[in-house]
Amino acid sequence: MASKNLHPKSLWRALRSGTSSPDTTSTTLRPIMGKDILLSSVSDPLTIAVIGCGQRGKAYARYALEQPSKCKIVAMAEPRPKTRSHFAAAHNVDQTLVFDTWQDLHQASTDTIKTIGKRLSDAVIIAVQDQIHLEVCLAFAEQGYHILCEKPMSTNLEDCLKMEGAVKKAGIIFGMGHVLRYSPYNLALTEIIRSGELGPLINIVHVEPVGYYHFAHSYVRGHWRKEEESCFSLMTKSCHDIDIMCHWLSPYTPKRVSSFGSLQHFRKESKPSAASSTMRCLECPIERDCAYSAKKIYLEPVQQGNTNWPVSTIVDGIPDIENITDALKTSRYGQCVYECDNDVCDNQVVNLEFSNGTTASFTMIAHTRLICERQTRLHFAFGEIVGNMSTFTVTDFRKRTTVKHTPASEGGGHGGGDLGLTRTFVEAVKSMRQEVLGTDVGDALRSHLTVFAAERSRREGRVVDCEEFEREARERLQKNETAQT
Repeated sequence: MASKNLHPKSLWRALRSGTSSPDTTSTTLRPIMGKDILLSSVSDPLTIAVIGCGQRGKAYARYALEQPSKCKIVAMAEPRPKTRSHFAAAHNVDQTLVFDTWQDLHQASTDTIKTIGKRLSDAVIIAVQDQIHLEVCLAFAEQGYHILCEKPMSTNLEDCLKMEGAVKKAGIIFGMGHVLRYSPYNLALTEIIRSGELGPLINIVHVEPVGYYHFAHSYVRGHWRKEEESCFSLMTKSCHDIDIMCHWLSPYTPKRVSSFGSLQHFRKESKPSAASSTMRCLECPIERDCAYSAKKIYLEPVQQGNTNWPVSTIVDGIPDIENITDALKTSRYGQCVYECDNDVCDNQVVNLEFSNGTTASFTMIAHTRLICERQTRLHFAFGEIVGNMSTFTVTDFRKRTTVKHTPASEGGGHGGGDLGLTRTFVEAVKSMRQEVLGTDVGDALRSHLTVFAAERSRREGRVVDCEEFEREARERLQKNETAQT
């Protein structure tokens, strides 16, 4: 295992095993942060370091396995030993570039930049827990790495503003994990909207059915259950839903927002009386009748040979009956959903008015059979589109026609959006053109600001002016920075 004190020559040997040679005839020098940093040849696969190799890190790195001529994972940081080992083996990462922590990877990068003028890779994928996105992004942006950051940018508004400033200062290519933009389905919808063939878009109705056991897994038992430790659920789950609506209506921007929502069901008051004081599903007398039984969600799938999500996320390494049973006995994933310490909303609605008068409504609801299969209605002056994330129908009022479309998915999560984002990010970095991504850090920040504004509306029970909200946020940041200097 590589340590932060590993000699730079050892790292250089590892780098050379999967990238171009240090001969400047086969590489390019680009000035980053005022320094010349040696980059891989434009004809070579883009080299990437993955920081956080869990579900999202693996999803973004999958493109490297499917298109090895386009990109290659050459370095990684992951604290869980079995997860780290499996990821390194899958991508054939040299052991000198496998790190326990992102800090160790960053220190190794610092050493190689000082010694040989080369980063460990051309780009980094940041897929750690949300609350440390900013810290990791600032560290690697300063060294000139191009960055693909999982959503959200951060869990508080000031950090999102700081990330925008750091990325702009570094002059790097920046991709945001708003994967909905990059699925074939949404790309097809966006093309029709932009074409104007149905006239102006007047109204959007968009629903995210989170899924009853998905919500129980992630937002009642899981990492995103408590706002204090993560963020409110509209941000952690649905910021890319607000983003796709903003994307469809660009260049118009959100003007006013209102929102309502609460934690309705996953509370102690909702616990069936027959469950009595039982705290864990494996001990519960009514477990077979409970929709949210941890045994049903985790153990029974493994018994049937299914080791995919969500089972794969609750243990280190490959799930089996023994380690899953142990997790249900000892971890929060085996707790009764009515006895957890969760506090984030399980239902929320957001209403938006855009600067051109277009209106949009969004609903996030936990209690659904569908798992994240968004339902969307787009209403135009001369037609409408109704879709379900796999297929959509286009009705043209003038032609009196209704046509069904089924865009071909390239596989992967979010209807192909995960692979689509990584592929587009790689293309953007190779060409050094931010516009290939169709967005930039400022655009990502604006949709995040809308989500924060919606949450303020929910908490304060009032309509929030989006422009005023942004202005106040930037003034607070400037005031805080001035006070610190």
